[in-house]
Amino acid sequence: MRVLVVEDEVRTAGLLRRGLEESGYAVDIAADGQEALWRAAEFPYDAIVLDVLLPKLDGFEVCGELRKGGCWAPVLMLTARDAVPYRVRGLDVGADDYLTKPFSFAELFARLRALIRRGAAERPPVLQVGDLRMDPASRRAWRGAVELELTAKEFALLELFLRHPGEVLTRTRILESVWDFAYDGASNIVDQYVAYLRRKIDRPFGVEQLQTVRGAGYRLRDGASAPG
Repeated sequence: MRVLVVEDEVRTAGLLRRGLEESGYAVDIAADGQEALWRAAEFPYDAIVLDVLLPKLDGFEVCGELRKGGCWAPVLMLTARDAVPYRVRGLDVGADDYLTKPFSFAELFARLRALIRRGAAERPPVLQVGDLRMDPASRRAWRGAVELELTAKEFALLELFLRHPGEVLTRTRILESVWDFAYDGASNIVDQYVAYLRRKIDRPFGVEQLQTVRGAGYRLRDGASAPG
């Protein structure tokens, strides 16, 4: 198993190398974002440990470029900032997991093992169900030829539905996927935002693709239908 560690802090990089090598991994070190992109293009890695604060290109830019270039190795991002927007941004650009500094090396190695077991799963650059499509990298969405104007939360909600077409998603699952885990589960925020989303992706086009499944949740149909 080969792991790329992208970390400009020499001591941290050395500790990560030592711990990973003791666990049986082959380890390469990249000290900045540009070197990380070069190494990932030249060598196949089973996982990438990626710091956010890097010279030349930061970790968000590196992760985004990796995914655009077709590198789907699992990425574990390291960040010194614990604020939710930073963690969300990392996941939005294609990271698989994140860990806040200072971290436990035992936890980092456990998370890395879990990512490697899961393996690299290619994610389509464009998500599409019927004539509804989205480009997660550029944060743009369309119904047919019409570009949709969505808020960040509406975009995240639509992305969840597009990644699970035809599947009934419960309110709890939607809440945990799109909102912070500490959000009040008794709130009707999910229903409100589904309604907002319908007003933008369905009603102006005379279709009913985002459906309510009574007693269960919501589902994005594989094909749009006229209102009944």
